[in-house]
Amino acid sequence: MLRRRFSASGLLPDVRRYGATYLHYVGKALSYVLATPERPDDADNPLKIAFGNEGSAVAIRRFGERFGCHVIDAFGSTETAISLTPDPSGPPGCLGRLPEGVAILDPFTGRPCPPGRVEDGRLLNPDEAVGELVNTAGTGLFEGYYNDPDGDAERVRGGAFWSGDLAYMDADGYVFFAGRGTERLRVDGENLAVAPIEAALREFAGVIEAAVYPVPDAAAGDQVMAALVLEGAFDPEAFTAFLGSRRDLGAKSLPRYIRVSEHLPQTPSHKVLKRVLAREGWRTGDPVWWRTPAGLRPLTDADAKSIEEEFVRHGRQHLLET
Repeated sequence: MLRRRFSASGLLPDVRRYGATYLHYVGKALSYVLATPERPDDADNPLKIAFGNEGSAVAIRRFGERFGCHVIDAFGSTETAISLTPDPSGPPGCLGRLPEGVAILDPFTGRPCPPGRVEDGRLLNPDEAVGELVNTAGTGLFEGYYNDPDGDAERVRGGAFWSGDLAYMDADGYVFFAGRGTERLRVDGENLAVAPIEAALREFAGVIEAAVYPVPDAAAGDQVMAALVLEGAFDPEAFTAFLGSRRDLGAKSLPRYIRVSEHLPQTPSHKVLKRVLAREGWRTGDPVWWRTPAGLRPLTDADAKSIEEEFVRHGRQHLLET
């Protein structure tokens, strides 16, 4: 059964009405369903398997527990050139193992990236371990983008398919998604991938959706900004305590700015349009909190003006105009 439009509150009634045993999802659908009020009979339904992609590890676990089904979250490029088979025996959040002909390569040198060193869930060597997923054997079924030769040239180089998706492999050969090519940032000289930060923020109580993206720093590099969709009001003290409890988030991974939104801009397949969020930065009509030495506090118009003046002082005001 195909709905004309996705409905989080209508999912379970539809599953029961049509006796659905299989659910296919794309994007963040699981998170939106989990945001609906819980009922004691949620698991009383015919659903057996939910299959899709881009579900967070937290959403996958909670959805399966709440609705009594098995969730399989797989990874594959839309262009069909790369796919990884999920491995239930692997660590939480892994995509599986690299299939034959697929490698994680440094996008600048073309050389294979070494395994990541992971401690307490934190990747210690992102500069060398995070690379691009590449089908070195060819392009699969991908024949090119319609009327987009520049897009074709970006994806197909030297007979290989460069996905634009970033990942790293641990010492046991399990692969972890690390964001897309536009989803890396550099804070105080340290390269960071946004996906692990997002995964952590989604575990904060009341989070329906979380998106992390770079905004420019007035002096150099980037700062981390997060946009949150919450079930209730934002509690800065609870959020600060939560961040302090996360051993998998280093000091440079902590968001400098937190935007609290009712909804995030999305594609028809529920993928967050981070380029829109990054372009708006803290100059938005949504409430924005920012982290100062004294703690989190609301960003005022005077604060925003002061930040912009700092960009001018460093000769980087052009970054606010892109």
